[in-house]
Amino acid sequence: MSSIADHPLRYELSNELHARPFPTISAPGQALFLALKPAANAAGRDRGADMVDLLRLLDRFGAPHPRAGATHYSGPIGKHMLKWESHTEFVTYTIFDIARTDRPFADDAFDIFPKDWLAGCEATRITSAVIRIERTQDTGEILARAEDWFVPESLAISRVLEDELVIAGDFRIDHSGHTRFAVFAGDTCDDRRIGRVVQRLCEIETYKSMAMLGLARVRALAPRVAQVEDKLASLSADMLRDGARPDDLLQQLLVISAELENEVAQSAFRFGATEAYEAIVSQRITILREGSFEGMQTFRDFMTRRFDPAMRTVTSSRNRLESMSNRAMRASNLLRTRVDVERSAQNQSLLESMDRRADLQLRLQHTVEGLSVVAISYYAANLVLYVLAPLREVSGIPKAAFTAAVVPVVVALVWLTLRQVRKRLTR
Repeated sequence: MSSIADHPLRYELSNELHARPFPTISAPGQALFLALKPAANAAGRDRGADMVDLLRLLDRFGAPHPRAGATHYSGPIGKHMLKWESHTEFVTYTIFDIARTDRPFADDAFDIFPKDWLAGCEATRITSAVIRIERTQDTGEILARAEDWFVPESLAISRVLEDELVIAGDFRIDHSGHTRFAVFAGDTCDDRRIGRVVQRLCEIETYKSMAMLGLARVRALAPRVAQVEDKLASLSADMLRDGARPDDLLQQLLVISAELENEVAQSAFRFGATEAYEAIVSQRITILREGSFEGMQTFRDFMTRRFDPAMRTVTSSRNRLESMSNRAMRASNLLRTRVDVERSAQNQSLLESMDRRADLQLRLQHTVEGLSVVAISYYAANLVLYVLAPLREVSGIPKAAFTAAVVPVVVALVWLTLRQVRKRLTR
């Protein structure tokens, strides 16, 4: 025994790779498939409700329960076998080992699922299918049955897995509300291969249906996207028009940008999921290694003609929405730059006006300072003359001469004093 400490999830992750084996299905027989998805917020749904639905079905047949928190289950229900899987947006139920009936795709084929149980499920049906399994390699017999069971216009039929089996379907919902598929197995084809093919057919149908939800999202968005695109084009044209107010245009563009970003965010999950589901459909068809059957369209041909255009529409709409969002952002940046330039020009003009005003105030201040020197000097000179009057009388200096000598000195002292005060205040 190794002494190396294991990561807590080592065994769980390793076992996950082997937890969903393909069913073993014998022929002739029949299989039923049901995929359920909540109408809203499927990815964030209550997984506990999925488990409750499964337990209700198991209890109807007295079948054992899966472990708590399980995302897959396989076990008997009555005379049949059930395979249950929980996925990101949906859950699937596959019932197989059902004896073949004389009436292919009979109206009561789905009665194995109790009607009251179906009515009690909170999720809605995204797809359901009845798969008829036959043992035959006779080309004429296969063609006759396929033409009888399916709509010829939509019929896709091909040889798969090195020509050991033939699969057929028309991807239409029949009058009973189910999609039909047929599997014709050769005498040497074992039950495991039949089970793998049935599983792949169910996956193709499910992921095709889930991918088409992206097209529904595109159609719901189309009217509003067209309106926003027209508005964006109009605003872009207004940007070149003389007399347009950049502030008003910018505000309108910001509203459009916010709306587009909201649509992109709301649609991102659905568009991303559609891209992933489309890839899975293509990969599942590739795994079947299809070959032509009597020159008729294969499943790949059907998807190329009917499914791929829808997916291209989704991709185109996704790119269109993102392109519009980028255009709105670029236009907003251009307008914002234009507004900033205009505001800078306004600020420059305002600064120049303030400079002129400051220069005028400085000149006025100098004028006031000059007048202040005169006024202060006048009173100071009179005060000095009054104080020095006795000295003038003793010295016998004439009053006019004495005044002429004192005034310049007083003016000079006042001017120097005021200059020193101004320097100290402006430091």
